[in-house]
Amino acid sequence: MKRSLIVSVLLIILAAPAAADFKDGFAAYKQGDFATALAEWRPLAESGHARAQSRLGFLYARGEGVKRSYKQAANWFAKAAKQGHAQS
Repeated sequence: MKRSLIVSVLLIILAAPAAADFKDGFAAYKQGDFATALAEWRPLAESGHARAQSRLGFLYARGEGVKRSYKQAANWFAKAAKQGHAQS
């Protein structure tokens, strides 16, 4: 029991920075600052963050802050979908 509590606390602590970075990226995206959104989301997406992978898919599909690439969009959407991200 004690071990699972420790593991749970550690997971929450480790996830907190990722949540903050994702929110920072989303705030930048809403302001039209696609370069900052990309900079916040790419490291998260590369480390397996499904929502960030999905958002990168949208950036590539729409050509926002990056050269439009449906191939890259599909790649990021597929990674997020494999993790169960329904929107992807």
